[in-house]
Amino acid sequence: MLIGHARVSTQDQTLARPAGRTYRGRLRADLNDTASGALSDRPGLAQARSHLRPGDTLVVWRLDRLGRSLRHLIETVTGLSAQSIGFRSLQEQIDTTTAGGKLVFHVFGALAEFERDLIGERTRAGLEAARSRGRVGGPPRKLSAKQVAQLRTLAFDTSNSVQDICQTLGISRATYYRYLSPTTHKAR
Repeated sequence: MLIGHARVSTQDQTLARPAGRTYRGRLRADLNDTASGALSDRPGLAQARSHLRPGDTLVVWRLDRLGRSLRHLIETVTGLSAQSIGFRSLQEQIDTTTAGGKLVFHVFGALAEFERDLIGERTRAGLEAARSRGRVGGPPRKLSAKQVAQLRTLAFDTSNSVQDICQTLGISRATYYRYLSPTTHKAR
């Protein structure tokens, strides 16, 4: 059995004419979504998947109607395949119930994995280069060494309240406690 799923992402699009295209036949409204493809909670897709049984095929107009990222598409189609459910995209003419369709999806998967590995390598190389230049990851420090010394001096004087010190230095309470050892502000 063929189970169709449609998704439109803008108010100007309708399920009768998604992205300027017309579907032939009737679409069940409960199997469709009017939402971004990036959303993980898509009730229409979940409902369509609940109707699928081994041997069935999920049909979409275009690949981008099923999901925004290649990774999400591959995960979805792999999950369907594990349940012995086929997948068909009408626009790209991909059908995973055929050997050619399976090949195309395996190539997509290999390219996605290759891309993830390249991004990881570039990130590690960039972090290593930054470390060699003396840069440490994370956001810049809120206080300079001089301001930290001033903070400690003010905190050591118990007549100063935490709120007054924070206002004087223009910092939050969290920053105040982050820069002081637990013994300095133990009584506060």
